[in-house]
Amino acid sequence: MANLALFGGAPVRTKPFMGWPYSDEKEVEAVSEVIRSGKWYRYDGGKVIEFEKAFAEAQGVSYAIAVTNGTTALEVPLAILGVGPGDEVVVPSYTFIATASAVLMHGAAPVFADVQPDTYNMDPAAFEAAVTERTKAVVPVHFAGMPADMDEITAIAKKHNIRVLEDAAHAHGGAYKGRMMGSLGDAAGFSFQASKNITAGEGGAITTGDAELAERMFSRHTFGRMPGRPWYEHHVVGTNARMTEMQAAILLVQLGRMKKHAEERLTNAAILDKAIGAYTEELMAMRPLNAGTARRAYHLYMFKYLGGGRLDGVSREDFAKALRAEGVPASTGYDMPLYRQAMFENAPRGVKQTSDYNKTYQPNVEKAVKESLWFGQSVLVGDDSQVNDIAAAIDKVVSNADELKNNK
Repeated sequence: MANLALFGGAPVRTKPFMGWPYSDEKEVEAVSEVIRSGKWYRYDGGKVIEFEKAFAEAQGVSYAIAVTNGTTALEVPLAILGVGPGDEVVVPSYTFIATASAVLMHGAAPVFADVQPDTYNMDPAAFEAAVTERTKAVVPVHFAGMPADMDEITAIAKKHNIRVLEDAAHAHGGAYKGRMMGSLGDAAGFSFQASKNITAGEGGAITTGDAELAERMFSRHTFGRMPGRPWYEHHVVGTNARMTEMQAAILLVQLGRMKKHAEERLTNAAILDKAIGAYTEELMAMRPLNAGTARRAYHLYMFKYLGGGRLDGVSREDFAKALRAEGVPASTGYDMPLYRQAMFENAPRGVKQTSDYNKTYQPNVEKAVKESLWFGQSVLVGDDSQVNDIAAAIDKVVSNADELKNNK
């Protein structure tokens, strides 16, 4: 008789995991208040401005500009940092497509840097090796909420006169050596898309400590207007990337829960780290830099599939499939390095490509896409019942790995 649910055994968990986005009547009332007011637009109401001030304070910066989404939160700063045709921007090869597509949207070329094996974040040495006379900016990503090695990255950037834009889409409430992620470069882009740790379904924010950059990025996001100037004066090339009052109202409520949920994620992630640490040949938890001072935001809980010991002969994909059958939402994440996406061979007209992406091979990211496993951040929210079930499911699959081998 089978033990694993994949082959007919009883699953560890039948109760659904916590749904996301999380909301309650506070979000309903906040949106209702805006609807009843009739002030749905940044320039009529005050919710967007209130959120910008609150988010800037939460992230330890002087300025925040609320925008339409996390992709816009990268595109707007890149423009103001002077990125354009013929320029290169260094990005990590393990990240979501928007980190690099934002570069292409300005006619510039993304140049990929390999990642560190313990964090899957940009390797500073690989960044420096990628620098050329064309390099205008670097976009380090705090992937999964794990802080990138910002001391090294910013030092290299300063040496080469390169601007630093943090991709902080996963980094809400996280810190690096006592400083909040999103406060470490020239500017940073955050996302409030539906899966993110605080969300309005869509939305984003740009943060910076530089008053001049803040003013110019604000202008870029609202048709080139400048605060205090006549309405029909337009000072920089701009667009409409403004957040709505309803989105901001939701985000103000979400921001009020951010600290509580962040603490729960840290507590529950430690339980998973301990559980996974029991399988030294089979699995490995991620190893953050500066573990004593880093505060991970945990947009994802990531770990590595080593495939040794009792899992020898079992593929990562079969292991993840077995976990899902036990009721645990395991993902294998990205199935290729970013530089293998067809987009980079079919780049928009006018983009001057400076890399032969077909010939790119970076060993750490090539390994990462074959060994990574993910759980979404919502499994870490609440009490420990969800992560205890995950730990039990992992133990069950490892302990019954022979069933996976015998049922190929």
